Amino acid sequence: MSSSQSRRGGVSLPERPGGRDDSLIVKISRSPIVARGKQAAGDAAFVAKKLLRSTGKAAWIAGTTFLILVVPLIIEMDREQQFNEIELQQASILGTPASIGPPK
Repeated sequence: MSSSQSRRGGVSLPERPGGRDDSLIVKISRSPIVARGKQAAGDAAFVAKKLLRSTGKAAWIAGTTFLILVVPLIIEMDREQQFNEIELQQASILGTPASIGPPK
């Protein structure tokens, strides 16, 4: 047996005339449709990567803005609510009507 007729996997196939490999898989993988599909998949992956990166940046900006602007507002509103509840409790203990709103 020569090196071109070596057995692989227990099956020996004769060489094709002209030395061309005309298998169906090779024809399909070399077709322009497959090339365009690969290009489209590459483009889609690129766009998805850019979209994820920009979405991450937007989420970071939104999160830090929320922490800087909204959380202190929530804390202050909670303090105000607690203050109002304490005033109402003191007024009910002392028997004086609770004033709602700023003093006149």
